[in-house]
Amino acid sequence: MTMKKISVEEAQKIATKKGLQPGLVKGTDGIQFTKGGNARLETIGWDDFKNKLKERKLAVYESSGWMKIMKEK
Repeated sequence: MTMKKISVEEAQKIATKKGLQPGLVKGTDGIQFTKGGNARLETIGWDDFKNKLKERKLAVYESSGWMKIMKEK
């Protein structure tokens, strides 16, 4: 599976179609997508998500609609 880097705007479009939101894993530096309702995750806004990615030198990568947050290549 080849993963390609996508913009936060593109990630937002894909996430919205899938009912996902960006979230922080409480007590860690983890960032991931969530459908909500998980006590370990705190949903955040897209601007905060974009800033967290930039701060941590992370990016969103996609393949066939599947997204993963990884270190920026």
